[in-house]
Amino acid sequence: MTAIKRKGARSTKDISPDILQQLNAGQLETANLVEWLAVDQTLLLEHLLREQGRSDYMQALRHKIEQLSKRTVNTINEAIGTGLFELSTVHKDSTLLQAMASHKADLVRCWATYAIGKNEALNLTETLQQIQPFAADTHFGVREICWMAVRPKIAQHLEQSISILSGWTKDPDENIRRFATESTRPRGVWCTHIEALKQNPELALSILEPLKNDPAKYVQDSVGNWLNDAGKTQAAFVQNLCKRWEAESPTKATGYIIKKALRSINK
Repeated sequence: MTAIKRKGARSTKDISPDILQQLNAGQLETANLVEWLAVDQTLLLEHLLREQGRSDYMQALRHKIEQLSKRTVNTINEAIGTGLFELSTVHKDSTLLQAMASHKADLVRCWATYAIGKNEALNLTETLQQIQPFAADTHFGVREICWMAVRPKIAQHLEQSISILSGWTKDPDENIRRFATESTRPRGVWCTHIEALKQNPELALSILEPLKNDPAKYVQDSVGNWLNDAGKTQAAFVQNLCKRWEAESPTKATGYIIKKALRSINK
């Protein structure tokens, strides 16, 4: 899916009423984080259900949102995605899920990732196969939400996940390579920590090693952040690994990763 090339507003008050209306109607992708945070997901949901002839779903979904103890962009996002999956399952409504996965609006595609993550009928291999196109999405928001949507299953089946994701490190798409590290970060952002990797980060060496000299800064940042996470509990592991990488791969890319990896340790 091709993103519309717009700079986007620098603050919420700078978003024009016309752009905001199109965003809330699902007619336009958000151009940056400011717009992403400004979208009224309830309005967007109403438009989606109306265009798909599923307005009867709205009452149950509105109730699900109202029941949230804390309403943030992410909790609402997950509640809507989970609710749409549950309703689609009850009504055997695969057509709606397919429409969401290819929708113009990035936040609707985010909801679709939760329909994958919450589907217990899918085994881990199937889950990761279905999430991979979202990992390669051109929109930053979809790429961030998709790993959060499946991270619980990754953590639950950690050894198998690492085995599968190690293969993703060889993918020509930098977004897919980045998913392998971002989805397994020991601490991560806005998500539950993976205790096994906090205590034993060497478990993920088959993911980290192939990326130590990755040419994409997007991947370099993720690898560096992964190791920075690990260094908060296993500093010696990170220091020794970085020392070895520095000797084995004296490149600009590896140097950047090492600097990012050691930033908390070196404070």
